[in-house]
Amino acid sequence: MSGGSILSLRHYSDDLIAHSHEHPQLVFGLRGQLDFELDGRGARIERQGLVVVPSGAHHTCGSITGSHCLVLDVPGDTWLENSLGEHAGASQRLLEHRGSRPLDSRQQQLVDWLAASPMTDPLIAQQGAVLLLASLNTPARPAVVQKQLPFASFDAHIEQNAAYPLQVADLARLAGLSSARLHARFIAEASTTPMDYIRQRRLLQARRLLAETNLAIGEVAHRVGYSSQSAFCAAMLKTFGRTPRELRREPDDN
Repeated sequence: MSGGSILSLRHYSDDLIAHSHEHPQLVFGLRGQLDFELDGRGARIERQGLVVVPSGAHHTCGSITGSHCLVLDVPGDTWLENSLGEHAGASQRLLEHRGSRPLDSRQQQLVDWLAASPMTDPLIAQQGAVLLLASLNTPARPAVVQKQLPFASFDAHIEQNAAYPLQVADLARLAGLSSARLHARFIAEASTTPMDYIRQRRLLQARRLLAETNLAIGEVAHRVGYSSQSAFCAAMLKTFGRTPRELRREPDDN
């Protein structure tokens, strides 16, 4: 490699460049399209993309409309080991894999920042090259934001249908998930299972009915899906520590 900076900005035109060099090179697209031929294989670089040119690889490149790129000339194995530490092995494998690859938005932001920086400063050039290589060793994470389960929709559905048989599949449809996935999400987000959640919501509704209405206990049990009054009373006692009759006498006791 010549004695210039590790990082440099370059403009490519329709004047073809055909050569090879004894150091690996990474070419990052900024503007325009740059066509490559690497050992007889074609590649194209545009914004949010790069081309890896391994050491010794013969390559030809040119751009009909003009292309601006950020180029990283990697000094060699010793520099990799000294500068990247535990990342050196992964970077070496990257530099041996010729051809084009995409960048994610975070990596492109780093490229843009370095392209606007004074790369004649040895510290910026050295550390910028290290950051670029390290970022390429980190698999891009998909930008997926997982929404919280729609508990308000669950509660409304359970309340409206408390008198009828309710299944996990009912809530899974509301969430747009499989029953198995819903079960796992419930454990993670609510520390309970879907069926236990349904049972808890039914019993909370029963407690409100006992406090706010004069419905017979058997009717309250029926409205929240219990065909057996004794089973209903046992469930209320287990959950709230009091029987339905005791809860009705103490409506304001939380």
